[in-house]
Amino acid sequence: MAPPIMVTMKQTEPVTVAFVSMKGPYSQISEAFGKLYGWIGRKDFVPSGPPLGIYHDSPGQVAEDQLTWELCSPISGDVPPSTPGADALGVKRLEPVQVAATTHRGPFSAVGGTYEALAAWVAENGYQVNGPAQEVYLSNPGDTPPKELVTEVRFPVTKA
Repeated sequence: MAPPIMVTMKQTEPVTVAFVSMKGPYSQISEAFGKLYGWIGRKDFVPSGPPLGIYHDSPGQVAEDQLTWELCSPISGDVPPSTPGADALGVKRLEPVQVAATTHRGPFSAVGGTYEALAAWVAENGYQVNGPAQEVYLSNPGDTPPKELVTEVRFPVTKA
């Protein structure tokens, strides 16, 4: 049974993000963030909020090397969208969406239980997931011990 969680229903804000599209295991996340933030620096973009991940598949439902996901960094200013090139880097606008959100505290390796609890809450409360899972990284793993990491986990939802 999933542990009890506190869930908040909210509307996300529209935001322009620099992003990198990825395929493969999540063990590439650190390297992908390095690639994304290096590109942001070379483009002179200004990060303007916590980074987020958008996860189109779930481990266990597709092979690890077939997982598709994106890492995003909100950026400030009037930056036009750009389609990713061979480097898989681009800029896009994330439109507002209603989400069911909860907070995961602890290492990323333990986030699966939070996903299970949030999915159960969504189903028990008459919602259905209608988009890819998102994680908003509220602490920096480079200077935060794993047991103290704070991540917002959210599912875009609609009433069932």
